[in-house]
Amino acid sequence: MSRTRTLTGAGVIATVALVLLFGNQAVTEWVARHYPNPNSDGWSWLLHKLTWPAWAFSPGAGGPRALLVADLRALFLILFVALILSVFGKAVSGGAFLLGWSALIFGSALAALITAWVASDASLIGALNAAQEGSGYGLFVGWIVGIATATAKKPNP
Repeated sequence: MSRTRTLTGAGVIATVALVLLFGNQAVTEWVARHYPNPNSDGWSWLLHKLTWPAWAFSPGAGGPRALLVADLRALFLILFVALILSVFGKAVSGGAFLLGWSALIFGSALAALITAWVASDASLIGALNAAQEGSGYGLFVGWIVGIATATAKKPNP
């Protein structure tokens, strides 16, 4: 087993865990109900940031197209993080933390940018705002993926 696969696997597992634990419909609705104003305090802000790649099984107020956008965004986030880690993980010798962190920043921004074009009110400004929101998620949550990649075990020779 190579270092790249181990680093990639750790980063993908951390990303999947974040998306499944905090982005599911039950958690996002709970956060919205109990912390309606994300700017009221730091805890509320962080909870809203953690729920950004929201996904669901049933359409909410936005209808089926909004459901498709949200679900694709969560899937693309995982796929882009896996792609970035697998491609650039080979070149990493000591910067696994920064690679994992930046993979979530770029992966979430790219996932948001691409899926914004599927939305019913798609526009260039809307896509850029979505990418900004996605990169903010990566910036403030990506350290978790960074820790996972930095602690990935090296294979025995």
